Amino acid sequence: MKSITIKGSERESVGKKATKALRNAGKVPCVIYGGEKPLHFSADELSFKDLVYTPNAHTVVIDLGNGKKFDAIKQDIQFHPVTDSILHVDFYQLFADKEVSMDIPVKLVGNSPGVRNGGRLLFRKRKLSIKALPGDLPDFFEVDISKLKIGQHISVDSLKKDEFTILHPDATAVVQVMSARNVVIADEEDEEGVEGEATEEGAEEAAN
Repeated sequence: MKSITIKGSERESVGKKATKALRNAGKVPCVIYGGEKPLHFSADELSFKDLVYTPNAHTVVIDLGNGKKFDAIKQDIQFHPVTDSILHVDFYQLFADKEVSMDIPVKLVGNSPGVRNGGRLLFRKRKLSIKALPGDLPDFFEVDISKLKIGQHISVDSLKKDEFTILHPDATAVVQVMSARNVVIADEEDEEGVEGEATEEGAEEAAN
């Protein structure tokens, strides 16, 4: 998985007055959990733009200077209810031999024949929660919908790999194509679709 670096500095004081002073200076108070004890630090708010304002998943290298670097993932983030500025960020420290849970984005590739025939594409799971060792975390799930017809779906079961555990039931639909109202399923190689059209034409003739 791709990683981004956030440079910051350790916090000596974690009281309300010190926290307010940090925010007034354009910095964000943060905590790293998962180690022997929580580690408090701060970083410029602009440092978080590539981590927060993106649909992609990243691990983080937190560089506090003097050789102090920590591999982590974003665990929680708090925003100001009015200004949307970042108020606080929690990180969880990564260890090479310890599994971690993370939400991984899903990317669709290809063009669905079901959609071309008038079906409606429903993207049910834009992110999937998984558990894996840090070195096995994928950047994203790539889901090929080029063979997805009306009435079909792609489930979690088809995305499973030995390197990680997907934390959703196997039958969970990730993406599916549903029949839109008054849509006739037509496929040159699909005999049922041809018969369906013929039946409708016969009904129209009978009505006339």
